[in-house]
Amino acid sequence: MTFSEWQQLAPEAAAREVLRRAEVFVSPAQRKAMFAVLPSEGALAAAFSAAPPGSPLRGIPYLLKDMFDVSGMPTFAGSSFLPEVRPAPATDSKLVRDLGAFGAVLAGKTQLFEFAWGLTGENAHYGDCEVPRFPGRTSGGSSSGSAAAVAADIVPFAIGTDTGGSIRVPAAFCGIFGYRGMPGEDWIKDAVPLAPGFDTAGWFTRTAPDMRTAVAALLGSHGPSRAPRGCYLEMPEVDPEVAQACREAASGLAEDADSATRAELRDKFASAAEIYGVLAGVEAWRLHRKWAEKYRSKYGPLLQERLDRAKGVSPAQVAAVEPSHEALKLAWTKFFLTYDFLVMPSVPFPALAKADCTHASRLRLLGLTAPASLGGLPVLCVPVPLASGLSVGLQVIVNNPRSPVITWALDRLGD
Repeated sequence: MTFSEWQQLAPEAAAREVLRRAEVFVSPAQRKAMFAVLPSEGALAAAFSAAPPGSPLRGIPYLLKDMFDVSGMPTFAGSSFLPEVRPAPATDSKLVRDLGAFGAVLAGKTQLFEFAWGLTGENAHYGDCEVPRFPGRTSGGSSSGSAAAVAADIVPFAIGTDTGGSIRVPAAFCGIFGYRGMPGEDWIKDAVPLAPGFDTAGWFTRTAPDMRTAVAALLGSHGPSRAPRGCYLEMPEVDPEVAQACREAASGLAEDADSATRAELRDKFASAAEIYGVLAGVEAWRLHRKWAEKYRSKYGPLLQERLDRAKGVSPAQVAAVEPSHEALKLAWTKFFLTYDFLVMPSVPFPALAKADCTHASRLRLLGLTAPASLGGLPVLCVPVPLASGLSVGLQVIVNNPRSPVITWALDRLGD
C-alpha cells in the first residue's frame, strides 16, 4: 500500500491493518527480529485519529528505529541492557515530534544491529533480521527492522540511521528506497549515538513517489531549474552481476565518469574502509568504554569483538589516517565544484547468507559506503533488481540535503 492508499483508511481500519500485516506478513521469529515495540490497536487508532488534518503526511503509519526516544517507551538500541544505564525517556526525540506535526503516525519501534554497530542485520539478543521472501538472507543493517518492515509492506515508511551505511545497505538488500541525511542535523542529535561525527538520520519507502512525498514534506526539496550534472563511478571489487545491473540502472541518471575523475575518486576512496574503521571506532569506544567491562557479558559476541578492536586503536593509527581523510574530503569538495551528484553502487553483492557475514564482507561493504560517510554527505538510495529476484542498489550522492537532484532523480526513476 502506498502513502495515498493508507491515507484513505479510517483511523480504526488503519490501526487494524498495520497490526494485521505485522501478524500475517512475517513469521513469529522474524516479528521478534523486526519489532521492538508494537502498540495496542486502541492506542494506534487514537494516534491515527489525532493526526493533524491537512498535514502533508497525515495518516501515514511509520516505524521508528529503536535509537530514538519515545516518552513512556524504553529505548534499547538493539541491546539487552541500555535502560539499565540510561535514564528512561521523558520526552520524544525531535524527529518523532516533527513527524507527528507533519501528520505521520508512529506505529511501533524496530529492532536493529546491536547499538547500530554493524551492517548485516544480525542481533544475538533478538534474532537476525532477514530479507522478506528470502529466508536466510540478511536484511542488512543496522536499520534492519525498519528496512525489512517496509520491504514486507507492513508500513510504507520507516525511520533509520546511517553511520557507515546502515540505511544504504538494507535499502539495497531489501529492494527499497532510502534517504540518508547529514551528521550534526537536529534529527540525529538526541538519538542514541554510535559515532556522533558520522551518525545521520534518514528513512525508507517502497516506492519512488512515496519517497518524493517524504523528501518534499521533510526536506522541502523541489525540482531543479536546470538539468543537473552528474556522473557514474564504477567501482572495483563489485561482483560482475552487480556491476552490470548497476551500470544499466545508472545509465538513466548519468554518464560514466571521465578517466581523470574516475582515477581521482578511486584513488581517494581506496582507503575509505580503513579510515572509517579507525575514526568511527575511536568515537564508538569513547561512548562505550564506561560500560564495556562491567556489562561485557551483556553485549553480543559481535559487539565484544568490535569493542576489543576499537579499544586497541592507538593515537598513532588515528594520526596515520587523518591525512587520507583530509584528502578524501578535499576530493569531494573538488568534485562538487564541477558536478551536482555522483552515482555509484551501494553494495558489492546482494543480501548475504549468515555464513557470509564476515569481517571481509564488512570491509567490502564499507569500501562503497564509507566514502560518503567520511564526506558527511546526503545520499538517495535507489533499488536495483537482479535476475535472481534479489536486489542491490545505487547511491545518488549530493552535497546538500535539499539538493534538487533528489527530486529530479526520483522523477526520472518513476516507481
